[in-house]
Amino acid sequence: MVTKPAAAPPMLVSGPESGPCLVLAHGAGAGMDSSFMEAIATALAGHGIAVARFEFAYMAARRDGGKRSPPPPIARLESEYRDFLEQFPRPVTAIGGKSLGGRVASRIVDALRTGDRGPGLVCLGYPFHPPGKPEKLRTAHLETLRSPALIVQGERDPFGGRDEVEAMHLSPKIALHWLADGDHSFEPRKRSGQTLAGNIATGAEAIAGFVRRLQSTV
Repeated sequence: MVTKPAAAPPMLVSGPESGPCLVLAHGAGAGMDSSFMEAIATALAGHGIAVARFEFAYMAARRDGGKRSPPPPIARLESEYRDFLEQFPRPVTAIGGKSLGGRVASRIVDALRTGDRGPGLVCLGYPFHPPGKPEKLRTAHLETLRSPALIVQGERDPFGGRDEVEAMHLSPKIALHWLADGDHSFEPRKRSGQTLAGNIATGAEAIAGFVRRLQSTV
């Protein structure tokens, strides 16, 4: 089942109508219906996980003929994410997103918890730092994260590759799942012998297992 309600913000819901549900926001440059987001949602639906994708206002404006503007300050995106969750009509097992979307979710997820109960976090290609600027880390809040989290990351992601990320001091609540030779969109090089489809499939399997384990604690 795929639905797209008329009300803002634009949204796509894929997968079963009951059971575990993962909310995902898009990355900085492509919307909720990008080929990456479509592939992840389809793969997760195959594992029985519902995926709700939505768009921040700056991205939605492009669909209405607006100019191609960059993302607004992250505080505004955090507010938009919270607003979406408040309007969403079913229980949410985990929140997250691709790159920027995952970063935004990571900054609000702890505030959604009451004691040991609340959503988990799923990040798809977390932007640990801008490409080529490893000194500009975006990890301070990840060092003290209280929510269970899964970061699915390509091994050679320019926003944070395996060697550098595994040397970081991150919260013990964060699990890392590495995709063989993957870049920021999980695409491997041909010479690696890996495929994008294979990385999407193994990433989705890891996410599905994580989300199912969270279901009893939401």
